Amino acid sequence: MERMTESIMQVATTLPEGVPLAAKGFLHLGSRAAVDQTLSRLAARGELIRAGRGIYMRPVQTRFGPRSPSAEQAIEALAAQRGETIVPSGASAANALGLTTQVPVQSVYLTSGRSRVLSLGRQVVELRHAPRWQLTLGNKTSGQVVRALAWLGPEQATGALPILRSKLTDTAKMELITVAPQFPTWLARVIGKLVHG
Repeated sequence: MERMTESIMQVATTLPEGVPLAAKGFLHLGSRAAVDQTLSRLAARGELIRAGRGIYMRPVQTRFGPRSPSAEQAIEALAAQRGETIVPSGASAANALGLTTQVPVQSVYLTSGRSRVLSLGRQVVELRHAPRWQLTLGNKTSGQVVRALAWLGPEQATGALPILRSKLTDTAKMELITVAPQFPTWLARVIGKLVHG
C-alpha cells in the first residue's frame, strides 16, 4: 500500500497546477478499491484535495502555505482530461461582454458532461449540463455572445445588440451566422438582427 501511495504522489508532483488525478489513471498499481482507498487516505492527510467524486488535485505550495488550484486551471485541465466542453456560464459571459454589471457570486460553468459540483478548497464550482448549442463556439467571443444572449432571454436580448455590435469582429459575426441554424428560433432571429442590423 505504501508503494501505491508513493507512486501516486510521484505522479502528482510532476503535474502542472490544477491537473486532476483520477482513480482510473492508477489502476495499473492495484485494484480500483485499493486505488480509491489510497487517494482517500492522501486527501485525509492533506496531501491531495478531493475536488469531487473520483477527482483529486494536488494543493499548490506557496510561501504562505498550501492553497487550492485556481478554478480556471482546474476546469481547463478537467475538460482536457475528460474530453468535455466546459465554458463559463451565461451570467459570466454577459458580465465579461459588459452587458451587465452583476458579478456572479458562485462560479458556474456549463458542460457537455454531467452536472456536478467541484470543491477547490473553500471555493465551490458548479458544472451544469447545457444543451449542445450553448457550447458550440466554446470559449471564443462568439460563444460568449451566444451564452450571454441565452442568459438574457428573448425579452432582454435585443436591448444588448448595440453593445455587442461595437465589440464583435467580422470573423465573430460570421461564426455566429454560420451556426445560427442550431439555435432556438428566438435566438437565431436575434443573431440575424445582430449581424445584419
